[in-house]
Amino acid sequence: MNLGEAFVRTVRHFWPELNDWLDQVPDSRFQPYVTYDKRFLIWWGLLLYLLQLNARRQLDFELDCRGNELLTNLNRLAKTKQDTRPVNKTLHHFLGHTGVAPYPKLRRQMLQRLIRSKALDAARLHGSFVVALDATGHLTFADQHCDHCLEQHHASGQVTYMHQVLEAKLLGPVDMALSMATEFIENSDVNTTLNAETRKQDCELKALSRLLPNLRREYPQLRLCLSGDALYACGRMFQLAKDYKCNYVLVFKEGRLSAVWQEFQTLLALCPQNRLEHQPQDGVRQVYRWVHDLTYTDGEGRTWTFHAIVCEETVAEQTTTFAWITDLHVSKNTVVEVATKGGRHRWHIENQGFNRQKNSGLNLEHAFCTDPQLLKAYYYLMQIAHLILQVFEAGSLLRRLAADCGRTPWQLFGSLKNVARRLLESFRYHVLNPDAFDAALAGRVQCRFEQFDSS
Repeated sequence: MNLGEAFVRTVRHFWPELNDWLDQVPDSRFQPYVTYDKRFLIWWGLLLYLLQLNARRQLDFELDCRGNELLTNLNRLAKTKQDTRPVNKTLHHFLGHTGVAPYPKLRRQMLQRLIRSKALDAARLHGSFVVALDATGHLTFADQHCDHCLEQHHASGQVTYMHQVLEAKLLGPVDMALSMATEFIENSDVNTTLNAETRKQDCELKALSRLLPNLRREYPQLRLCLSGDALYACGRMFQLAKDYKCNYVLVFKEGRLSAVWQEFQTLLALCPQNRLEHQPQDGVRQVYRWVHDLTYTDGEGRTWTFHAIVCEETVAEQTTTFAWITDLHVSKNTVVEVATKGGRHRWHIENQGFNRQKNSGLNLEHAFCTDPQLLKAYYYLMQIAHLILQVFEAGSLLRRLAADCGRTPWQLFGSLKNVARRLLESFRYHVLNPDAFDAALAGRVQCRFEQFDSS
């Protein structure tokens, strides 16, 4: 089994219906003139990110099918019979005919398949999936890109035009951060007759009020626990969590809910029984303390009650303090799990999520197009590809492949970026075993999630 076959088997194992879902994507092209099947073109777009090609034009060079086996393997992957490969402009034209809407639906179908197969259950917290919330920069322009751009005014008088996005990522096992819902932060409702100083720009918390209703609509029965930084510790979040039946674990800082923080510090001394020492590994010592039933009255006069946890972690005589608020039950039996899965693991949205997408060939901050709507289609393709990559990289078939060479995945490939490069070479220079593309055979393969260990 080579790397390409391990990849295809992983995809077919976890998503045997994927090509059927691609068939459901609406396509307004004039069918008598259509050369490239939509399944092939969607896979072509996903390969832009799966193979970490950095830019759209690289499709024309890195995926040149002359004199190699690339077209044969891609036809088997998409279940098509293309005689030639498209160019990057073909993909752009195709996305213009599908629009944006099919791709968040495709992402939902893929994530729901993982949830229903119980592949992600190891990451549940008190029976709920932890969903990390955070915003990140997407695109930045020196000149105004469109009417929806956010504006950042500098003291020098210079203006930076930005597109940002709020992400809800499901925190899966082995540090996975899988895109679950997206809300673009953009000035769609701005009155353009007003000057820049009087415009009320869109922001992360406003986007949250749009994201959570959509998230609950797409996953109406799923038990969710929201995890976020201190920005979300406010009345808006508490009300949204209540309205859409979500629990929460949020970062607690002195500068946010200052009066509650002072009360928390005072009550800690009065609750000596609420204390637990924990040693998760050699050389690490954690001391947890907590207070029940703190109250907070927000700016709209609503009163909220929650619990607060503080963790003092000592590593090599250096102590770091973390704190969270939560509406989950906190006791000596639950405090470590709440703080770890609900609080500490929130960082995976930054590390495995945004940092990976920005600092690899996924190239989150690159403008794959300038059309205000199509750039969203490319964004969703990136999220879907990143979902597939994380499942492949955490899947045991990759570790088994390395073990056949007497190595760990890290020893064999050196980095995740090298995995993408070697995957491209496998598709180019090997005729992949036809059995690898058989969903029925892939379904019988044992495939579980394991850490891509760099040790």
